[in-house]
Amino acid sequence: MYRPYSSSLADSRPLLDVPSLLRNLEQDFVTAFNTGNYDQASALFAQDGAFMAPHFEPAYGPQPVERLLRQLADSGYEDVRLETTRVETSGDLAMEIGRYTVAIRQPDGTILADRGKYVKGWRRLGAWLIVADCWSSNLPLNR
Repeated sequence: MYRPYSSSLADSRPLLDVPSLLRNLEQDFVTAFNTGNYDQASALFAQDGAFMAPHFEPAYGPQPVERLLRQLADSGYEDVRLETTRVETSGDLAMEIGRYTVAIRQPDGTILADRGKYVKGWRRLGAWLIVADCWSSNLPLNR
């Protein structure tokens, strides 16, 4: 008869399925950006991960992504909110689709509300990392 295994090293938390794990990582990104921790947000990107924001040149890799996140914040982007609506996985690859909202503070202090959609590619490279992130607005340019 086997005795039950008990160890202080055993993790009592249930294992998260990949969609739940990616949703949690997405919220880590949001929290890091909204609190000005751009290095933490960019650490979620693979070494060659692409971040493609509208009206900006793409950034590839954690350090360029960090610079672009700072540039977005300096341009007035704040209070980012992301809602994952779909996650598809196949082995070590995953695709996430969702909606976003963001407030963009204008030079005169007014706030421009933007909303749109995003698609994000993830790859498990030991940990799940972003290999591509692209988003676009649903609102017309001439608001």
